[in-house]
Amino acid sequence: MEFDVVVVGAGPAGLSAACRLMQKSKQDGRELSVCVIEKGSEVGAHILSGAILETRALDELFPDWRSLDAPVKTQVSGDETYLLTGEKKAWKLPVALVPKTMHNKGNYVISLGRLCRWLAERAEELGVEIFPGFAAAELLEEGGTVKGVITGDMGVGADGAAKASYVAGMELRAKYTLFAEGCRGHLGKRLIEHYALDAESDPQHYGLGLKEIWEVPAELHQPGLVLHGAGWPLGMGREAGGGFFLYHGDNQQVVVGLIVDLSYSNPHLSPFEEFQRLKHHPLLARHLRGARRIAYGARAIAKGGLNALPRLHFPGGLLIGCDAGTLNFAKIKGVHTAMKSGMVAADVVCDALAGEAEGGSDLAQFDAAFRSSWAFDELKSARNFGPALHRFGTLMGGTFNTVEQNLFGGKLPFSLRDKTPDHQCLKTLAEAAPVVYPKPDGVISFDKLASIFLSNTHHEEDQPCHLQLQRACVPIEENLPRFGEPAQQYCPAGVYEVLTDAKGNPRFQINAQNCIHCKTCDIKDPAQNISWVVPEGAGGPNYASM
Repeated sequence: MEFDVVVVGAGPAGLSAACRLMQKSKQDGRELSVCVIEKGSEVGAHILSGAILETRALDELFPDWRSLDAPVKTQVSGDETYLLTGEKKAWKLPVALVPKTMHNKGNYVISLGRLCRWLAERAEELGVEIFPGFAAAELLEEGGTVKGVITGDMGVGADGAAKASYVAGMELRAKYTLFAEGCRGHLGKRLIEHYALDAESDPQHYGLGLKEIWEVPAELHQPGLVLHGAGWPLGMGREAGGGFFLYHGDNQQVVVGLIVDLSYSNPHLSPFEEFQRLKHHPLLARHLRGARRIAYGARAIAKGGLNALPRLHFPGGLLIGCDAGTLNFAKIKGVHTAMKSGMVAADVVCDALAGEAEGGSDLAQFDAAFRSSWAFDELKSARNFGPALHRFGTLMGGTFNTVEQNLFGGKLPFSLRDKTPDHQCLKTLAEAAPVVYPKPDGVISFDKLASIFLSNTHHEEDQPCHLQLQRACVPIEENLPRFGEPAQQYCPAGVYEVLTDAKGNPRFQINAQNCIHCKTCDIKDPAQNISWVVPEGAGGPNYASM
């Protein structure tokens, strides 16, 4: 199938690009064929974010979004920031000590999954073709130029042989292809390596975001209340950074989550267990009293910012959104910058198509266009935020960030750098202190299996494993003696286990059907031995409103 533009990923960046492409083509009186493919079973099925929305990009894309009944209803009514100084202690920070970038007046508590479904409806009304359940498995490249993608085969058995239900993948050819797969995109990773797009940038840095949705009693519900915080249990003897969020949304729902920096050093640390432990802090627990947990999920986020931003253009396409790493960590927000990157990409592609019959050129003009946007200005002013926290810790780094953002507007005449990749930060077992976690109580805290159930995760079991080991011996022969095989700890879905065979020998087991597509293993494995590739289309979590 041939199109003018193929967009890989129906997240905020990809859908904004598709909508803007059709808007601009109609303004110019041209016909354009645009296709969006999405590996989830439906649009929004794999979307997970906090989320607090700054509407700046949405205002530009659809100025009448309110009259179009966008699912953006709950405006922030209260904005509180805390430092947790112990398992029962919390200090509410005065407004003056909170970086201005983290103030949320005028923003909205939303479900990003619902917003993406709404954007998909607008895109289809504009003439975009959207194909959910189709995973972009391979790049279609000819003569050094990306010509589109190839979707994954369906009906292939675990042994690699075709089953009776076999359907071959399709070539989706395009004059230009936009990659909007989200953080640590499967093909985006290949493109960065193949075209050396990161040759002049710092290594990308990541966090693992864990999130739950709770249905709370009416008397506890405070629509629009927003809480952020840092400190305990991370950074208090755990040699890890990160922070929590708790938002009161609509429909008597509260979302609570924890972001753990994947630069943590203790191989015993379990982000999932830290999250479960966090919820018992009185500051959070009082919001969950008498409530019912109804959803769980996890997803890696790219938070390296401007210093880690790769070159975004290559022959035949662009990287946009979190596939590129456009999240503004100083705001803990990436939806609006992802949308803007997609809109800028659409403008550049439309202009290129107007002057080219065949397309396929290197869209180097995107660099100047993105640099002239407010999204780039945001990333530039926030460039020191993450490195300061990594270098100086929560207290000193937070103080530096408050001073830089509140007094200097992010315009200090230097840039802090962080050039150590996250996977190189682990200490060995001999260097690290053991971590003992309390058992879940089944009321506030839960185990992994009970949580995975709430993610509605499903994969066809008889298919090739999509979690590929470059060397099968590494987990037991290298990672186990040095780090205790940390995949058992960092995976938030119980995918990886070290079991013992009948002779007492350890063996590495991958429960791929549990995978919620967070990408943490692809990022944090100290040997960089695990490659996450797309499973059969429509597999994975099915988030209703994450």
